[in-house]
Amino acid sequence: MNYKQIASKLNLTDPESRETILLVLQEETHKGIFSEPQKGKFQLKELKTIVTGKVSMTSDGSAFIVPDDDLEEDIYIAPRKVGIALNNDKVRAYVFANTKGRRKEGEIIEILARAKMDFTGIVKISDNFAFFIPDDRKMLRDIFIPLEKLNGAKHGEKAVAKITNWPDDAKNPLGEITTVLGKQGENDTEMTAILAEYGFPLKFPKEVEQEADAIKDGITAKEIAKRRDFRDILTFTIDPADAKDFDDAISYRVLENGNYEIGVHIADVSHYVIPGTALDTEAFERGTSVYLVDRVIPMLPERLSNGVCSLRPNEDKLTFSAVFELDKKANVIEQWFGKTIIHSNRRFSYEEAQEVIEGKSEDLKDEILKLNELAYILRDKKFKQGAISFETSEVKFKLDEAGKPIGVYVKERKDAHKLIEDYMLLANRKVAELIAKKGKGKNKYTFVYRSHDAPKETALLSFAQFAGKFGYKINTSSSKEVAKSLNQLMEDVEGKKEQNVLTHLAIRSMAKAVYTTKKSSHYGLAFDYYTHFTSPIRRSPDVMVHRLLQHYLDGGKSVNEEEYEKLCLHASQMEKKAADAERASVKYKQAEYLQDNIGKEYNGIISGVTEWGMFVEIEENKCEGMIRLRDISDDFYVLDEKNYCIIGQRKKKKYQLGDEVRILVKKVELAKRQIDFKLLH
Repeated sequence: MNYKQIASKLNLTDPESRETILLVLQEETHKGIFSEPQKGKFQLKELKTIVTGKVSMTSDGSAFIVPDDDLEEDIYIAPRKVGIALNNDKVRAYVFANTKGRRKEGEIIEILARAKMDFTGIVKISDNFAFFIPDDRKMLRDIFIPLEKLNGAKHGEKAVAKITNWPDDAKNPLGEITTVLGKQGENDTEMTAILAEYGFPLKFPKEVEQEADAIKDGITAKEIAKRRDFRDILTFTIDPADAKDFDDAISYRVLENGNYEIGVHIADVSHYVIPGTALDTEAFERGTSVYLVDRVIPMLPERLSNGVCSLRPNEDKLTFSAVFELDKKANVIEQWFGKTIIHSNRRFSYEEAQEVIEGKSEDLKDEILKLNELAYILRDKKFKQGAISFETSEVKFKLDEAGKPIGVYVKERKDAHKLIEDYMLLANRKVAELIAKKGKGKNKYTFVYRSHDAPKETALLSFAQFAGKFGYKINTSSSKEVAKSLNQLMEDVEGKKEQNVLTHLAIRSMAKAVYTTKKSSHYGLAFDYYTHFTSPIRRSPDVMVHRLLQHYLDGGKSVNEEEYEKLCLHASQMEKKAADAERASVKYKQAEYLQDNIGKEYNGIISGVTEWGMFVEIEENKCEGMIRLRDISDDFYVLDEKNYCIIGQRKKKKYQLGDEVRILVKKVELAKRQIDFKLLH
């Protein structure tokens, strides 16, 4: 703008004001605040002086704003400029004029939306008032609780507090205790606290339970008449030994032409959970079942998840099915999707099915061996097309009756697990493909996909460089070559000490899979079309997929994309929260397990490096703890982020991700789920 345009915007018409504006523009241009791209026309160099974004708190009280606009760099906020913002809040921040070469700094000027108002923590009571100390390490303010707002909480107890007010002149927010969780350190208290911390409800509302209890068990003749009947065809389930919610069953028969009819039958949750009911709203809000170390918090009340919907053996059950005719080379010759009724003849645990595969049991031997043979072909095709095989070792705990960990073991994934997985992948892929190909371009049908983007080139190159230090080559010339060399790497590292580190790093270099209406492809599986159809008892997007699939099979018009994209975003967020809660419960059990082993020495692998310490995973039990840099006394160590290592400044000794070290368990803080190690050598 020129000075006349600015004067006009400011409603200033007198010559003196206009001249003053020109003078200011010229002076500030000289100082570098403005530029003059055309003679007499001025532009503010830093156009974005106000940004909106999310707060990311640090442990010293400062914060960074991660702007909504991905292209913007993060903005540093000094502690005194954070105000009353809390971690993950959505805020508006003023960005100071940028001084050459320095990071952007700013000040938070408005809270747009609080990320959370409820916190778990410990109640501390004195004579006249009480304080609440949150567990969340990024919640740096204690909450002031008036004595009349304690609601029965006692000193030292674990509870949930809600922030009710934060006066402008107050250093701490005010709050009240909403739920007393119990005695600190008790298994039930701590597991419940993890759920509360991540915002998962601790019980179902009364009206939800009532709606669930009102659902009738029986299936009417009228309902059966609407469905394809599979009750006379051999059907069975394969699930974990301790599972109660059976989402999926497989039916199998040999056709007259020598081909195989394989039915993937999924619990018909959408028949029982009706849109607009309290049951439906609750399931959507929860988004997913949560699997903590010692318990499952179901998305649906037990009446449905373990009862009416669960595909239990020797019972008629309503299902939504994907039925495939496969030839001997596992090519799909025919496919059919629709509502069915089944009668499961047998319930296998993974272990029992594995015994059949290994020739140790004769139970449905021919059927299971043929299904396994076809699954192998499906798997092989998937990898030839460029799918990536990430096999991480999953840690499980042996618990006593009180929930205390008395042992740790690594769960193995064998052929029985993979067999079921391959048929589920087939159903998910074919359902997505059916809808995606139903309409093209402007006539496309809105659908819920499970999408996974290709990794960012920089992340991949950085990983390839690191893998190279162990002697592994990653070819980054094309997507197919990347997948091929990653699979080779996964094969080569199996059973080696660096397996977990390299697998986790490889996964971290990948994009995250999300629910979306916008993209249908899945990079990690090398599928052009992919969705989640097979777990509606424990995932709300699968219920959405069932409803949409039926709607389109019935000839319905495309639904509103914007509306469904919002539902997808919520589902992705809840999935992440559930994963974080599950991880927190594992961390707690690891800390609890090592509490009895303080002073004990172990061999470990460096599994992570940060500017304040390095994480080490114990080889024997996969428990992870930290060696703090300040505790390594032979030198002053700093982080070399690019090369995933820490380096001693004087002697140049290097500790690299993946290195073996000997450690001693130094300290365990159960409440914080923190384990400290001492480096021995």
